[in-house]
This record gives sequence, C-alpha cells and structure tokens, in this order.
Amino acid sequence: MELNIIEILKVTLLGIVEGITEWLPISSTGHMIIIDQLLQLNASASFKEMFFVVIQLGAILAVAVMFWNKMIPIQWHDKTQPVIKKETLSLWFKVVVACIPGTIVTILFDDYIEAHLHTPVVIATALIFYGIAFILIENWNKKRTPAVKELSAISYKTALVIGLFQVLSIIPGTSRSGATIIGALLIGVSRVAAAEFTFFLAVPVMFGLSAIKILKFGFSFTGSELLILVIGMIVAFVVSILVIKFLMAFIKKHDFKAFGWYRIVLGVIVLLYFSLAGLWA
Repeated sequence: MELNIIEILKVTLLGIVEGITEWLPISSTGHMIIIDQLLQLNASASFKEMFFVVIQLGAILAVAVMFWNKMIPIQWHDKTQPVIKKETLSLWFKVVVACIPGTIVTILFDDYIEAHLHTPVVIATALIFYGIAFILIENWNKKRTPAVKELSAISYKTALVIGLFQVLSIIPGTSRSGATIIGALLIGVSRVAAAEFTFFLAVPVMFGLSAIKILKFGFSFTGSELLILVIGMIVAFVVSILVIKFLMAFIKKHDFKAFGWYRIVLGVIVLLYFSLAGLWA
C-alpha cells in the first residue's frame, strides 16, 4: 500500500464517517463501504475488509472513556480497598448473554456475508427498510409508556431479546446500534436505556470482531498499513466523543424518526446513483 497525502485524507474521511455513524443508528460499515466505492482506498481487499471493522476500536475507546464510571465493575475506596459494584457486574453478565446469538451467527456466516452481501444494493435496501421501521416504531411508541426506563432495570430476558435483534446487523446497512435500539424500543425499553445498553454491548462485540478480522488478516502489517489503521482509529475516537455527547442530549428531547428519514433518503440516493453509474458489483 502506497501512503501519500491523498490516501491519508481518504482515511481521515473514513475515520470521521466511522465516528459519526458508529453510534447513530445509520450503519457505520454501510457508509464506509459506500464511500470506499466512491473514493477507492488504495489497499488490498483483505486489508480493507479488516480495516472497516478494526477502525471501530477507536469509537469503542471513546465509549470506554466517556462511560468509564458506569462500565468499570470495581471501585477503590481510599485507593486501597477494592469494592465490586454488583449492579455493574450484573449488567456485564447481561451483555454477555446478549452477545451469544450474534457471536454464533458471525462465526457461521461472516465469510459468506463478506463475499456476497457487501454491495450497494444490499446496503441501500437495509438503509431504507430499517429507516421505515424506525418511523413506524416511534409512531407506535407515542401511545406507550416504556416498561424499562433505566439501564439497571434491563433483565436477562430483555438482554437476550436485544441480542437476537443484534443478529440482524450482520447484514451491511442495517447498523448494529440501529438493530439493537429497534429491538429495545419494540420490547418497551426507553430510548436512553436502549442507547446506553447499545454502548455496553458494543465493547465486547467490536473487540471480538476486531480480533477475528486481525487474526484472519494476520499480523504482517506493512508500515503504511499500520499507520493508516492508527490514523483511522484516532480520528474515529475524537469524532465519537462529540457524537456520543450529541446523541445522548438529542434523544432526551427527540425520538429516532429523524434518523429513519435520513436512512430512507440515503438509501434512495444510493440506489439511484449506483443504478445510473452501473456500479452494482
């Protein structure tokens, strides 16, 4: 891979897109695949397959930094006496339960998905379908009161159901956060609790997927490839900090329908562009 200013600008743009779209329910991988179709990062197909997943570690690190006090299950009193936070530990066990369905499906079908479904038409269709789903669910929710209003009130059963919905995100364009939030809203979880559980769930999921992709790619990075990966993750980290703050403030006053409309408009644009350009492959 030849590293020059143009490639650095492309990776910086991809990092910005990742930081924005990882936490908004609009599909980070779908956006990056579309942008790469347009800009064509000058790298091997195997590197890009790994890069589009591992760059998300920058976004995950942003969540860990921002929600450290909520995520760490141990406290130190007087810096000498560690105390286990049972509520936080219980929440992590629920996250593990939620991860099981997605882990099984990813191990079984990831190679097939990579080979056959990372196409503009699949991404556009998923963007539109789940955009409509967000609008319909939010309209339905106007007449409902959330049964689960806080993160700590999520049960093991609720966590498992959310995990089953997360399986849908294996299809490019669906959005991991979008799938889990849709599932959570459908079963009566509040928007804020759904978003926070999505943040928790992202940590083991993305570390696991990144490990799989790195092992599959191997550790024989060139200096240019390693630098590209680091730049992408750093940019994604910084942008994610800003986006997470925005999202948490936004959903306290608004619903997710704006993201649904965005998905629909983007999906239609993608269908029209790639149809007219003849770039469906």
